[in-house]
Amino acid sequence: MVGGMLRCRLLGHRFHFSHEGCTLLWSCLRDCGASDHKRYPTAEEAERYARAFDRRDIDSLGRHAPLFGLYPLRLWRAWRDRRSTRPLAG
Repeated sequence: MVGGMLRCRLLGHRFHFSHEGCTLLWSCLRDCGASDHKRYPTAEEAERYARAFDRRDIDSLGRHAPLFGLYPLRLWRAWRDRRSTRPLAG
């Protein structure tokens, strides 16, 4: 538990979202003990929020980067994608 608390202090929590009926639940995957819940009017609404909040956007990082701020990341990703689809010489 202490290791999880230290990681969360340094890197921030890594929450996992789920639902049980009308209740949205979340807890930290790093076992620091952080968790909570929120009740919604319908189970469908709780499920929709759980699905939306539990998405990981790491795979799409740099794919739709802003024109200036993350432009180098966009260039690197385009170069990497182009390189991985090119046939090997030999």
